[in-house]
Amino acid sequence: MAKLLLAGYFGAGNLGDDAILKGFTTGIEGLGFQYQSLCGSPERLMRNMGIKGIGKTDFPAVKNAIAECDALVFPGGSVFQDVTSIRSVAYYANLVKEAKKANKKVVMLAQGIGPLNRFMGKRLASGAFSAADMITVRDPSSVSALRSLGVKHTPKVTADMAFLLPPVVADESERAFGVAGMKTVGVSVRPHGKDKSKAVVQAFADLTRLLSQNNFVPVLMPMDAEEDVAIVDAIAKIHGGKVPDIRNLNTPAQFQQRVGRMEAVIAMRLHAGILATTMGIPPMMVSYDPKVTAFANVLGLPTPPSIDGATGDRLFAQFQSFMRDRDPHAKTVEKKREELRTAAEGNIQALRDCLGV
Repeated sequence: MAKLLLAGYFGAGNLGDDAILKGFTTGIEGLGFQYQSLCGSPERLMRNMGIKGIGKTDFPAVKNAIAECDALVFPGGSVFQDVTSIRSVAYYANLVKEAKKANKKVVMLAQGIGPLNRFMGKRLASGAFSAADMITVRDPSSVSALRSLGVKHTPKVTADMAFLLPPVVADESERAFGVAGMKTVGVSVRPHGKDKSKAVVQAFADLTRLLSQNNFVPVLMPMDAEEDVAIVDAIAKIHGGKVPDIRNLNTPAQFQQRVGRMEAVIAMRLHAGILATTMGIPPMMVSYDPKVTAFANVLGLPTPPSIDGATGDRLFAQFQSFMRDRDPHAKTVEKKREELRTAAEGNIQALRDCLGV
């Protein structure tokens, strides 16, 4: 029975990363693997996900876990990036180095590569991916990113692990928002930019006002317990606290349940769009990062507007255009989610092939 040590930004209050982890553990269910995960908070990971965690900064415990495992597995996400600092890519590259020193397999699944803008970030990522025994990526642009890093592996393009999440029954109470013919629209917004998002706050405050004035009920849905909640609070303050929001969503399933009865989702967060897709709800993506644009392209939806320079008026105009084709978009999403689920299953097969199980 193979023992896996999972690595990623898990148990840190981010629903997108936890969706990746839950999708992976669902995918390997019944295959006989034992696993535990590096995480931000072992207590939170056990409480919300039922998964044993090891604090990622508990370095003696991390070293012991590497020694005891058969493989270090990265189930997905984009941890190899240096947008905010070099620390993320340095930490995970060091894990790979320690695993290979201990003669362990390193398996990188459904990876989103970058952005990598710094010389040292590129060098660390290149070394880590070159040392891996198996690589799959979640979108074609990540193949190009690996090539640009000089990585000689030719990875298979699969899909994000979140597409392996089990189905969830939509929350009928969400219809309560849609009174008097008004339709509920989920809104996922996140920090962006050096000013910690003053421009983003204003754009989405104006967008939610325009939605309310045009027969929609915007519902703000923070996906990160710290970063997104601060943005939601700032938007609500502009509106005098009158914008509906859904807080304390602790698991991806809770997000799926609430979004499943909505008309659409406007999403900056990549996994807000992915989780909406798993429920058949078309997401209008707003791009702050190439991975968001890549996802919309894979899904066959319109190219997302960039958040840079965006205004509420422009975002609302884009949303109106999106909603005119809402039904065709919903059919596209319905078809694509099954294709992406099948593609995501390719990650599990790649793991089995690598470990010979």
